[in-house]
Amino acid sequence: MEIHELKALIKESIREVLREEPMLLCQVLIPYASDEEQAELNQIFGSPSDYEEEESVDMTEWVKYGNQIP
Repeated sequence: MEIHELKALIKESIREVLREEPMLLCQVLIPYASDEEQAELNQIFGSPSDYEEEESVDMTEWVKYGNQIP
């Protein structure tokens, strides 16, 4: 197998995984925070429910539809 064929196969395999398991990928990429670390973060930044509406953007639809809002 030629090197360019191998690279193409690897790229396509990675694309497949990214399409099939985006939430699993997110879980792997998001660092773990212990209960103590999470409590410290909550103390510093507060809870999202305490934020003003204009301070945040709901990205649910963006994530659900793969970066394209219908």
